[in-house]
Amino acid sequence: MKQKIAILGGGNLGRSIAEGLLEVEGFSPEAMQVTRRKAKYLQDLADRGVHTHSDNARAVRESEVIIAAVQPSQMPGVLAQVRAELDPQRHTLISLATGLTLAEIREHTHAELPVYRAMPNTAVALRESMTCICTEDQDAARKAMVKELFAHLGESILIEEPLMASATVLGACGIAYVMRFIRAASQGGVQIGFDADLAQMIVTQTVKGAAALLQEGGLHPEQEIDKVTTPRGCTIAGLNEMEHRGFSSSMIKGITTSHNKIADI
Repeated sequence: MKQKIAILGGGNLGRSIAEGLLEVEGFSPEAMQVTRRKAKYLQDLADRGVHTHSDNARAVRESEVIIAAVQPSQMPGVLAQVRAELDPQRHTLISLATGLTLAEIREHTHAELPVYRAMPNTAVALRESMTCICTEDQDAARKAMVKELFAHLGESILIEEPLMASATVLGACGIAYVMRFIRAASQGGVQIGFDADLAQMIVTQTVKGAAALLQEGGLHPEQEIDKVTTPRGCTIAGLNEMEHRGFSSSMIKGITTSHNKIADI
């Protein structure tokens, strides 16, 4: 990666992106700036060579790719601070704000500025994020650059903007859903005899293995389930009890409820 990058907003997500980029081979910490109102909370990044401060305008002025990692309510104010520094010929703006459309973002910048929306999740710090990206930019090379940036941090795909709310729920909120499953499964492990740490270790590795089977094998989840269910066996008994208690329907309902909440924001 050769672009100079500014991350406006060194909170949980912005920090995670910075930490992930620092692990990319060949990426120089000096090519990145991270801002936060209280820059002292970014000292660990500064110790690794990242330029950390609270001046958003300076960060934009000295960078090429701008990642705005702030809350939707904060975005208009942040963009107002940097508008005069944004150069449509030099800058690419990437918004991570949930719910703010490309058109709404452009209202606070320049009509000609290349604008992207991206939705990574917090696994970006480990370079294991699933990042969905949308844009109206027609520059193929720039689209490839943005996609590659997030591909360094996990998997990245380009989607249509109407699907961004759905991507937020499935990919970003999805981290919390999986964590809740791991927590519940670990509690079940304690109830059947393991101590808490060992139960969590077994469950997390099992989740990792299950995901790898689907990613590398390309089969449908039900095909993998069929491999471990036998007539009158313990697996099918447990699955049937979970379904009887509403496991799948609860998951689907939770996802649609989160999606509806985004629509209300």
